[in-house]
Amino acid sequence: MFGLANPRRFMSFTDYALPIATALTVVLTIVGLYWGLVLAPEDYQQGDTVRIMFVHVPAAWMAMACYLVIAVASLCSLIWRHPLADMAARQTAPVGAAFTALALITGSLWGAPMWGTWWVWDARLTSVLVLFFLYLGYMALWASFEDRARAARAAAVLALIGAINLPIIKFSVDWWNTLHQAASVSRFDGPAIHESILIPLLIMATAFKAYYAMVLMLRMRTDIMERKIDALRAGRAREQVV
Repeated sequence: MFGLANPRRFMSFTDYALPIATALTVVLTIVGLYWGLVLAPEDYQQGDTVRIMFVHVPAAWMAMACYLVIAVASLCSLIWRHPLADMAARQTAPVGAAFTALALITGSLWGAPMWGTWWVWDARLTSVLVLFFLYLGYMALWASFEDRARAARAAAVLALIGAINLPIIKFSVDWWNTLHQAASVSRFDGPAIHESILIPLLIMATAFKAYYAMVLMLRMRTDIMERKIDALRAGRAREQVV
C-alpha cells in the first residue's frame, strides 16, 4: 500500500492491474451467476428464492469491506499522511454505498416471501441501514468543504467513529435475537453450507471484490488526472497574473 503512495507509480501499477481486474470481474460474474442461478440446486425449504443469496450475501460482505477500507485509509491519512489514502477512501464511498443499497434491496426481496415482511427493525437490518447512512454522511461531508484538506480530516474522523458499527453488524445475530440466521460460512468448525451452494457463492464474492478493485482504480485514476488538470490550470493562471 505504501509503495503505491506516489501517484505516478500508482498510475503505472493500474496500467497492468486494471485489465486483470476487469477480466476477472467479467469472467467470474458470468460463471458465478450461471452456476448459482442455473446449476445450483434449489433449497428444500426456500425453493428458488434462495438464489437471491448469490447477490445478497456478497453485496453485504462488500458493504462492510468497503467501509473497512475507508476506515483503514482514513487512519493512514491521519497518522502517516499517505498521499493517496484520502483519495482511496473518498472514491470507495460511492461503491460501498451502492453495495449496501444492493444488500438492503435484495434482503427485502428475500425477506418478503421467507419472513412475510419486507422489513423488520431487527439488529442486523437496522445496523446495515445505519451503515448506508454513514456512507451518505461521509460523502456529504466531503462535498461540504471547498478545502480538500479540511474535508479529508473531517471525513476521516467520521469514518473512524462509524467503524464502531462494523462489529455490531457482524455479531448482531449472536448478541441479539434477530430474524437472521447465524454465520454459516465464516465458522471455526467450517462452513455449514453444501459445496453446491458454497462454491458459486464464493465465486460471486470474488467477482464482487474484483469489481470493486476495478471501479476503485478507475475512479482514482480519474481523480488523479483531474487534480493534475487543476494544478496545470492554477499554474497557468498564476503565470498570467505575473
